[in-house]
Amino acid sequence: MKIIVAGIGKVGATLTRKLSFEGHDLTLVDCDSSVLETGMQQYDVMSVCGNCAVKEVLLEADAENADLLIAVTGTDEVNLLCCMTAHSLNPRLHTIARIRNPEYTNQIYEMRDVFALSMTVNPERQAALEIERLLKYPGFLKLDTFAKGRVEIVELRVDENSKLCDVPLSKINTIVQCRILVCAVLRGGEVITPAGDFVLKEGDRIFVTAPANNLTSLLKHLGMITRKVRRVLVCGGGRTSFYLAEQLQKNGVSVKMIEIDRERCVQLSSLLPGINVVMGDASSQYLLESEGLDGFDSLVSLTGMDEVNMIISLYGSSHDVPQIITKIARVEDSRILDSLPLGSIISPKELCCNSIVRYVRAMQNQTGAAIAVHFIADGKAEAIEFRVDAETLHTNEPLKDLTLRKNVLIASIMHGGKTVIPDGNSSFAPGDSVIVVSNGSNRIYQLNDIFA
Repeated sequence: MKIIVAGIGKVGATLTRKLSFEGHDLTLVDCDSSVLETGMQQYDVMSVCGNCAVKEVLLEADAENADLLIAVTGTDEVNLLCCMTAHSLNPRLHTIARIRNPEYTNQIYEMRDVFALSMTVNPERQAALEIERLLKYPGFLKLDTFAKGRVEIVELRVDENSKLCDVPLSKINTIVQCRILVCAVLRGGEVITPAGDFVLKEGDRIFVTAPANNLTSLLKHLGMITRKVRRVLVCGGGRTSFYLAEQLQKNGVSVKMIEIDRERCVQLSSLLPGINVVMGDASSQYLLESEGLDGFDSLVSLTGMDEVNMIISLYGSSHDVPQIITKIARVEDSRILDSLPLGSIISPKELCCNSIVRYVRAMQNQTGAAIAVHFIADGKAEAIEFRVDAETLHTNEPLKDLTLRKNVLIASIMHGGKTVIPDGNSSFAPGDSVIVVSNGSNRIYQLNDIFA
């Protein structure tokens, strides 16, 4: 597809990498010629230097013949004007805009047709929603939901005291006492699609498929946290913190927030009257201790600096805070992060880009397109949900008789409202939903692509 990416900041650069890898015809637009030059050196892309909201610049970028425009500049208003102008040049153009200001949320939804928007993304809001989900299941590093909430793929770390350490996968169900499937293992930065004789080792990050109602049982039998989070300490008072505190307040969770800027503290106190806002440096050990760090169920580090977030989370981990969540903007090499007790890693940039890539996949393949796509194992693997239809091959055949492509695994089947963690005798039929896990070496656009 022909795609225009307007605004080559952190999100724009990440999108360029992901979409270029998938073979799309990209044109980059930005006012900074140096970032465009970097993009052209690294990837096979075209570039146009200029203001993406200006008609002449969009014409130079060939918006009239493009399939999709993604506006992710640092200014909401520029993104909106860019989408409106481009759509006037090409009415069949799909448009995606990044809109971050909370004041625009309702207005954008109500006026999406006026603004000619196919989709909006808000990295900070997405991050807040992801954190809220993690707070519901302390103990999991990450959760991805499928089948309208009936199936989850959860991430766990195997530490030296874990009941799963040195255990072959063939015996894992006897330990957790519920039906699960380990669909991927991240070891030493490499993704492994494990067989039954695969033995889990300390330091492994495992990705487990399970029905949503089995998650509490899974945590319980692994001896992990199962109690509800009641008190959360949020460090940093940016947009993500605002969205998170607003949602936690609605859920009856007590929130204390530390923010260093006095003016922002006053603003947050006005916007969120039910939370306790403390002015101070969240990286100060004295301040964290004086605010009762040991008494919180969860510590969420959301300042604007990765290094500060890591320091705060490491200190919280040293005080045995039950759940740690750390915002990291730069997650290109996760091997360094894997060696540190930072808890769950949240990257607003990655969440935003993954949402856009899912939309692009759906555009690219309207017939038989994936219902949901989630990137797991630091983006090295994909979990994809498909609907089985009349065109799907090998329906009603046992899985043991099928030959799948290398490093492809059928992780779950939803049949008649029931979730099946499959074995060799399982099969799928038209109307079922199937979740497939594939490593990055395979591009799965339709369900039939999984077969060898």
